[in-house]
Formats: sequence, structure tokens, C-alpha cells
Amino acid sequence: MSSCSRIEWPRKSFWILGWAGAVISASLMTVAQTAPEVQFADITAQSHVDFTQENSATSNKYLIETMGGGVALFDYDNDGRLDIFFTNGALLSDPMPDGKMPDKSHKEFWNRLYHQNADGTFTEVTEHAGLTGMPQGYYSMGVAVGDYDNDGFEDLYVTGYGGNILYHNNHDGTFTDVTEKAGVRGGGWSASAGFFDYDNDGRLDLLVTRYIDWTLKTNRYCGERPPNGVRAYCHPDNYDGLTNILYHNNGDGTFTDVSQKAGIANPHGKGLGVSFADYDGDGFTDVFVANDSVQCFLYHNNGNGTFSEVGLLAGVGYNEDGKTFAGMGIDFSDYDNDGLPDIVVTDLSNERYMLFRNEGTGTFRDVTNTSGIGSATLAFSGWSTHLFDYDNDGWKDLFVAQSHVMDTIEKTSPNLRYLQPPLLLRNVSGHFSRVVAGEVFRKDWAGRGAAFGDIDNDGDTDIVVSNLGQKAYLLRNDGGNRNNWIGIQPVGTKSNRDGIGARIKVVSASGLTQYFTVNTAVGYLSASDKRVIAGLGRDSSAKLIEIRWPSGIVQKFEDVKARQYLKAVEPTQ
Repeated sequence: MSSCSRIEWPRKSFWILGWAGAVISASLMTVAQTAPEVQFADITAQSHVDFTQENSATSNKYLIETMGGGVALFDYDNDGRLDIFFTNGALLSDPMPDGKMPDKSHKEFWNRLYHQNADGTFTEVTEHAGLTGMPQGYYSMGVAVGDYDNDGFEDLYVTGYGGNILYHNNHDGTFTDVTEKAGVRGGGWSASAGFFDYDNDGRLDLLVTRYIDWTLKTNRYCGERPPNGVRAYCHPDNYDGLTNILYHNNGDGTFTDVSQKAGIANPHGKGLGVSFADYDGDGFTDVFVANDSVQCFLYHNNGNGTFSEVGLLAGVGYNEDGKTFAGMGIDFSDYDNDGLPDIVVTDLSNERYMLFRNEGTGTFRDVTNTSGIGSATLAFSGWSTHLFDYDNDGWKDLFVAQSHVMDTIEKTSPNLRYLQPPLLLRNVSGHFSRVVAGEVFRKDWAGRGAAFGDIDNDGDTDIVVSNLGQKAYLLRNDGGNRNNWIGIQPVGTKSNRDGIGARIKVVSASGLTQYFTVNTAVGYLSASDKRVIAGLGRDSSAKLIEIRWPSGIVQKFEDVKARQYLKAVEPTQ
């Protein structure tokens, strides 16, 4: 047995229940409801999206191989159609010689940009756009989207092992690497990232999560050695954590690292997912970071440029049993329509995905089991996730891209599976149950990153998933728009142009009230469409749409007809 074997360690019970898996009380394939009216069609082939996340798997089980890549849905050329960007890995030798870095020079390892054409197909335009990632040569991981210079065009930030890249949108279909000038290269192993305006100065700042203090040279042998065992990817407990990074936007194309000053630089985290919302309604955006197998972080924004980490006190650092979990994907959204942003976090098999309900007192309650999410997710391992209303009935449902982190899991725990189907849970007045909305939900994948947005502009939310070592898939929502809906496209003036951080209240004609936060940082390593879609059910109009902009300005629209996108430009008052 190797020196890295978790069986001999004092925390062996967690390791067995987490990364290695244990005997479970529920079968892997939970029973689904009758197929709903709304179906998701796999349109990947007909859309001409042909991307495989090349992780360059080796027998040395380098940890970066299994963590996957992200995907972004955004309109980079302002033609009104969402485009798709995928991050990709890089070539790893087996083994990697000392001092050698991953090689991204081969085209199969380039990041990819797909431009959406007027007929709904996509054309790969990566090299023309300058987004291959080849010159920089990093093993890419995550992607963030935001208009950091308020010029009306979306910019990209790509994270990875070895360094990060900030791409400025040149308005002509191309991007320029401005990382060094902007001062946002980072370092170490960066994972998810997100743009948000933490000080409400009208400029998007940038938060970067970093995972663990791991290098190709310090990669260990974990698992049991042959002939009796198999090598496996090491548990993160074998490595120290890294601090997250907060970059303040100076307004001149540069950023300043304010992590220490702001109270973000906690060295005890192992950050993977990040999302943003104002959970206590004080007008300042707060931050939740999903940490892997250590306490999760909730950073309360103090309104003076600093944050206080309150995860333990707020009840979201651990599960209801006081235990850590393998936090990966995250969404910070109001699932029960009470006006208070809640938190959902994905993790590994046997842990149950976490759902923390905002109690409105600065604290959260673990409702994982009472909400139905616990029993529906016990056997699964989740990565990117999002709360969105797939059938436009006025209640946010839950999607999760799934797969175990260990590709050897079936050899050590035959009751578990490495490849797993994606998960869709329908929300009925705050209680979740599984549905199979199309054949793709019966197929097994190595799901990692996922992004969400209305790709065909028909009023319902579509999904793009990046799979580890497999082709990505594009899911078109067929039928979500049978119910009525209203779309809201925010345009900030005094606030940041994307309107990120704006809080939106939608009241339907029959009185159903829903709440949203404008945010592109959703799930795991990924970025989603900033537009908000509110399902109206059978109502033909929204009685009220109220937008509270980060600037403090409140804007109202009354009696807005359904089935249209409303372009909401922030008043200049």
C-alpha cells in the first residue's frame, strides 16, 4: 500500500465516502418521473459544434487531467446571437520531465471559439479571433465573461495551470492578450473566475479561485500499487490550499491585486466554484466559494472595500452534520421565490448536493434532504450546475453536469460509476424531483463545465456541456416556451455596462413573484448568458419588473407584454 493511501489515515471515513466511494443505500440510476412535456434535444451535430476537451490522460494520474474545462455562452460580436467558447487542456508527457510544461502547440489542444451563424449553425473561428491559447501555453481550466472596460463588448478571462489570460475584445471579431498590461496573470493553479463590481463604482472587478498548491513535479502516487490495486488521482488533502485572488478594476485598463487588503486571501481554501449575490440585501455583492473537502467560504461584503468570511457563522461552511464536502459547482440564486438568494453546491457521490436556504437573518439552513435534492443526488457526482426555469412555470429548476472524479472508481467501488447522466430536477413550489427530459439524460458522460442561455432566442434556456475527454454536447430546450416568459437584457450606464449585480423582481399578472441577480459566473469553470428569463406560466404579461441597479437606482416597468426581450437601459438620474 502506498504512502498516499487514504485507508491508513485518521480521516479514512471521509476518503472512503468521498473520492473513493463507499457502499450506498440508493442505486445509481434513481427512478425518474414520467417524461415531461419539455424535452431537450441534442443538436450538437446539426449545429456543427465539434469540440472535445482533450485532457491528455496519462498513467501518472496528474491531477489536472481529471478536473475538466469550462464553457462560456456570450455574444462577442453583438449580433444578437450567443456564441460558444470552450477551454481546453494541453499535451502531457507520460511522465513529464522535470521543468517541462504542458504543450498547447497542437491544434487539438487549442481553446475553441464558435461563432453562431444566422441559421443557428456555428463556425469555428478560434485562430482568427486570437483565442487559441497556444502562444501562452497554459493548461486551460475556467473562463469568465464581462465587459471590464464598459465599451459595449464582452471580454474574456481564461484561467489555468501555469497562468491566466485576459483577452480584450477589439470589436472586430478579434481579441488581444492584455494580461501583462492589466496585471492579472495570477499564478499557481487557478480554477473558476468571475466578474463582479464589489465596490459599486461602475467597473467590473475580478475574483479568481485557486485550487491547491500542486505542480507536475509534486504529483504523488496515490491508490494501491499493482498487482493488487490501481493508481488513482490523489485526494486534495494531500496538498495545501491556495489563496483566492481579488483584482480591483482601476478604470484605466489595469487591475490591482487587493486580496490581502480586502480579506479574500485565505490560504486554507481549495477553491473550485464561485458565484455572487447580495444575500442580505444591503446593496453590496457578496461572494460564495465552493471549496473541495475543506470549509466553504461565504465572504460578506462590508461595503468599505473589505470582506468578512462568515461561512461557519452563516451555516454554509459545512453540511448539517458539521462535515466538509467536496464542493465543486455553485449557484447563488433564489429557488423558493422569497426574495432571498439561496446556495446550491455540487459534490461527490455519497455526499448529496448541498442546498442552503437563506433564512433572511444573515444565516442559512441546510435543506438538502427536506427539499428532495438529497435523495435525488446521493449516488451522483456533480460539477457545473445552475438554477433556472427550464419549463417557464415560474420556479427555478436544477441542472447538473455529472461524472465521478475518479476514472478508476468502478474498480474500487463497483456500486459507483465514473460516467454518469446529466441531472435535471424539477422544482415544484420548492421541492425537487428528477425528470428525464430527453434521451441525453439517459446517456453517460464525463460532464464538467456547463453554460446556460437562450441560444436560439425563443424564450427558453438551452445548455452547453463540456465533457472530459469526450465531445461536448449542445442541448436545445424544446417546449420551455410553451409557457409565457419575459426576457430582460440589462444595459448599465452609471452601473457597469453588463448590469452584473443588478437585482431584478418580476411579478406576473397573477401575482407570482420571482427574483434574480444578473450574473455570468455560474456553475463550475464556466460563464453563462447575462440575460434573465422569467417564466410567466399562462400569464400573458408581467405586472411589474423592478430593477435595483448596483448604483442604487431603482427602475420599474409596468404591464410588460410576455414573449419578448426587454432591453432595460439604466436611467441616468
